[in-house]
Amino acid sequence: MGSRSKKLELAYIAGFLDGDGSLMLQLKRRSDSKRAIRFMTTICFYQDTRHKKTLYWIKKVLGIGYISTRNDGMTELRINGYKQVRNILKSLLPYIRFKKLQTFALIKACEVLSSTKFKKLTKKQLVKLVDLILVIQSENYVTKKKKTKIELHKILGLTP
Repeated sequence: MGSRSKKLELAYIAGFLDGDGSLMLQLKRRSDSKRAIRFMTTICFYQDTRHKKTLYWIKKVLGIGYISTRNDGMTELRINGYKQVRNILKSLLPYIRFKKLQTFALIKACEVLSSTKFKKLTKKQLVKLVDLILVIQSENYVTKKKKTKIELHKILGLTP
């Protein structure tokens, strides 16, 4: 595939993300290890299930992700993983228009998280990650209750 064609595909995908996608940096509870929490980075594309072919095309172009059909008639393409999310966002960045702030924040978070094991994150890095969660949350349309800075600090043991 030629460079021009690849750029057009990435521009289309970035536009789709701007309109029908979301970027997430979340703290998730874990029960499968000593560590009770983990950070999760996600790029998610949403589409009415009747038009889910587009999501399969995006998955093919990006070479990663998993597709699931929800009970509400929507289908999602989700991409997780610090390095994968960072690399995809860097390739889409020149074409993203409306989610630039979230994109920069998630790239920064992915760089911190992919370079350091969770248990070796410093207090300063954890505070920075909380700030990045709040930046991304503030730009997202969310129906569920968002965690506050105080709640996030408490979860990470950053409160005195």
